[in-house]
Amino acid sequence: MKTRALTIMATRNQDQDIVAEFADRLGSRIEQGEERYLIPAFGWHPWFSHQIYYDSPSEICGPPTKEEHYKRVLTPAPENADFICSLPEPKPLSGLLQQIRNHLERYPIALVGEIGLDRAFRVPGLQMLDEYEEDPALTSGSRAGRRLSPHRVVVEHQQRILTAQLNLAGEMQRAVSVHGVAAHGIVYDTLAQTWRGHERSVLSKRERRRRASVNAVHGGPGGESPAMSSGLLVSRPYPPRICLHSYSGAADTLRQYLQPSVPATIFFSFSHLVNFSPSSNKAVDVIKAVPEDKLLAESDLHAAGDKMDNLMEEVIRTICQIKGWSLEHGVKQLALNWKRFVFGEAIPRKA
Repeated sequence: MKTRALTIMATRNQDQDIVAEFADRLGSRIEQGEERYLIPAFGWHPWFSHQIYYDSPSEICGPPTKEEHYKRVLTPAPENADFICSLPEPKPLSGLLQQIRNHLERYPIALVGEIGLDRAFRVPGLQMLDEYEEDPALTSGSRAGRRLSPHRVVVEHQQRILTAQLNLAGEMQRAVSVHGVAAHGIVYDTLAQTWRGHERSVLSKRERRRRASVNAVHGGPGGESPAMSSGLLVSRPYPPRICLHSYSGAADTLRQYLQPSVPATIFFSFSHLVNFSPSSNKAVDVIKAVPEDKLLAESDLHAAGDKMDNLMEEVIRTICQIKGWSLEHGVKQLALNWKRFVFGEAIPRKA
């Protein structure tokens, strides 16, 4: 494997401990001046959000039955008893948040992800596809060759699960990877709700010049992060850095994320598996519009190896071509962007 940085995302119950095991076995290291990173990420993907029930201290009725829960969070509400029976026993959100918290405390560089919203996803049903070849690289709990049912996860339920994970990431000041399909407006609204009341002050040009003069005279800071105080991290209800992964929104949706008042740093990631097709140039227009320090590249593949390396090389070459970069400049810029996303300002130095 040629790729020097792996960001491994958990998506469901079966993945969380597997990601932790890989982090323990392989870990990140800087040896003889060569950087190799394995960054674990823990969280629940929207495809599995229906397996979680929202438990609140204010609710005194106790947990819902399995049937009550799935009829509440799936639309249309399922009536087939065999289908409901085939679904996993729902887990309380509080317990899953504690599990994520434990992993984040154990791994100081871990991220929260993959989390998000998906209005297109349908829950796998009971019937199997006519032809299905099992992929040994997939962990248990996936679709596993089943046909899709008509049932989708209620968006409001997805938002509650997403918001809780965003709040935890903000509390622990970890970056997040966000999935968004057929839900770009709702994703933005959900993210913006977490930083409401914490927006950055947008100064006029005159005020910026005045402050710059004062800082020059008194040696004041040039631009302290809103989540830093005396060098210590301060909890916030929003994550400090957000990656919108395999971003499929239109170019005109970028403006809302790049407003100076947004207190989080937003990155936009692209993959060949999701973003590029012969029938659409949308990704080209978006990449042209993304500031160069906010671009990320990814494979969006579930397994490491030669195929992942080839996908990474392909998307990096494509981004360089679109941005008019040399390959050397593009590789360095994208690597620096990834480090800023993962580590913030505390980028590790080579030995």
